[in-house]
This record gives sequence, structure tokens and C-alpha cells, in this order.
Amino acid sequence: QVQLVESGGGLVQAGGSLRLSCAASGRTVSGYAMGWFRQAPGKEREFVTGISVTSRSTDYQDSVKGRFAISRDNAKNTVYLQMNSLKPEDTAVYYCAAATVTWGQRERVVAQSSEYNYWGQGTQVTVSS
Repeated sequence: QVQLVESGGGLVQAGGSLRLSCAASGRTVSGYAMGWFRQAPGKEREFVTGISVTSRSTDYQDSVKGRFAISRDNAKNTVYLQMNSLKPEDTAVYYCAAATVTWGQRERVVAQSSEYNYWGQGTQVTVSS
């Protein structure tokens, strides 16, 4: 079992920055593809960004490209989401998730929420205009 705990959310003005952290416990997440999703009120949960096991592959939702950056520190069993130039439309609960992949999929970024096995409880990000 993997437990994921997000932190770093909060209230920020438009144009500001936040860095979310996702700390894993229970077992190492070094062998999992990791991702960040978000869900705004009244909307479906959506993929924001993901990173492969090796960290060599990443993918981003078009609306966050150039503003957000995902990274992972396997030694610390932690995944990060650096969010810059935040906009009011980025307001949502942000979730960290871990997906099991095979050895042959170590470069794969997982974008489908249904493929993720473990989820955190979420952290609220609110961007004021």
C-alpha cells in the first residue's frame, strides 16, 4: 500500500506561485508513474501533469504548459508540482496519484485517472483575481 499526502496549497493572487508536495509513505514510489490531477467545483477531475518512473518523460495539460513543472525526488519519496503565473481558472483541489507500471513502461507518462492505483486526499489551491 502507498499513502500519499499533498501539501503546499493555499490562497494566492493571480500571477503568483505555489509549490505543491506529495509525500509518499508505506512503500517507495520510485517504481510508480506519478501524476497530478485537479478538480474544480462542478467539474470533472482532470489530468494536470504526469512524470515517468525515470523522470525523463513528462506531460502537461495544454492550459498549464510553460507555467507548471512536475518533478520527483525518489530519495525523499516525494513528488512536486511547481506552479507559476497562476490564474483564477487554476483554482481547484489538487490530487497526487501513483500508477503501477511495468518495467517496460518506465518511460511512460500515465494520463488516465482510471489507471492510477493510489490517491492522496487533495490540497486546495485558490487563485484570486
